[in-house]
Amino acid sequence: MKNVLTFIMAGGKGERLFPLTRDRTKPAVPFGGIYRIIDFTLSNCINSGLRRIYVLTQYKSASLEKHLRLGWNFLPSELGQFIQLLHAQQRVGETWYLGTADSVYQNLYTIELDKPLEALILAGDHVYKMNYYTMIDFHRQADADLTVGVVELDKDKAPNLGVVEVDEDGSVTGFQEKTKNPKTIINKPNKIYASMGVYVFKHEVLEKELHEDAKSRESTHDFGKDIIPQMVKKGLKVIAFNFIDENKKEAQYWRDIGTIDAYYEANMDLVRAEPQFNLYDKDWPIKTFQEQCPPARTVFDDDEVTGKVGLVLNSLICDGCIIMGSRVQNSVLSPNVKIKRDAEVYESILMEGVNVGKKARIKRAIIDKDVSIPDGMVIGYEPKEDKKKFFVTDTGIVVVAKGTEIK
Repeated sequence: MKNVLTFIMAGGKGERLFPLTRDRTKPAVPFGGIYRIIDFTLSNCINSGLRRIYVLTQYKSASLEKHLRLGWNFLPSELGQFIQLLHAQQRVGETWYLGTADSVYQNLYTIELDKPLEALILAGDHVYKMNYYTMIDFHRQADADLTVGVVELDKDKAPNLGVVEVDEDGSVTGFQEKTKNPKTIINKPNKIYASMGVYVFKHEVLEKELHEDAKSRESTHDFGKDIIPQMVKKGLKVIAFNFIDENKKEAQYWRDIGTIDAYYEANMDLVRAEPQFNLYDKDWPIKTFQEQCPPARTVFDDDEVTGKVGLVLNSLICDGCIIMGSRVQNSVLSPNVKIKRDAEVYESILMEGVNVGKKARIKRAIIDKDVSIPDGMVIGYEPKEDKKKFFVTDTGIVVVAKGTEIK
């Protein structure tokens, strides 16, 4: 795989994930207790044998940069292997990254230096398991100019995704961005091919298309909206690769967690009695950075009158957590979360350093890092009151932003 150069798009604002992205870029948002969203794309790369990886950053990247430095700085540079950050630095003009395609265009010098056969372009904000080598091999055998990764999903998902139009021969004939009337799969009127944000280019084709796109004043400089339609119109060989899942479950698992509700549901997938996403497969490990913390523990509150056992059911509990005579169910507790006596936490995501006071009640909530919930506080039970203090989605998920001081 020395002939492949990988670019991971990690500069997006993730506006639909606000307020989780108020202080960090979307790929740096914590997920599943100990992970960041970008860990899944990076782990796919390493498990696929890819070792030359550029991570393109722009928006509020400090948290992401720290995470990559601490958790992903292990490849031997003397063997030509690396995971390297590429910041927006106005190399070719006076603008920052204008879109996904422009971010690669502004870093074309890396392709010229490395001279790969192919460039693999990846989104850094999806949760899935995929062997990219299988797709690259498919691309080479077809002698394609561009291969687009697609996943089969229900038609009702189209308004939040890019939809790839594919003919009977597997050739890409068009691309639709977040449409309510998508082109469906041939003979499957209720299914679409959603773009995975995974592209394999012949490197010389990529360079030529990006140079041409950069000259256009009408372009949004995006791979889906501009580059793919441009190549299809020219008659270049653009084909689709149907997602092959490495998750080892009956149903395919690929999640675009671009909204609060989608993010919440993907976390809840992990705490089911039979989790939909497999974090425990040693053959396809998900790597991350973990701070050194003491073991998690539950504490029996030995008060003679109100003595209670710390009880945890169907939940992920990370190192450093202390559950003191309280109840946690169907929830994700990140490192160093403390839950005091008589508190109740149901169907919620508590990020690192959250403290829950005595007799507090939390349900269907996302509590971001370093928040202290006062004694007796109620979150997730009274929608009108929650909306006065916090961000609440249309489906009722309450989000308490990082570092919020609750009086």
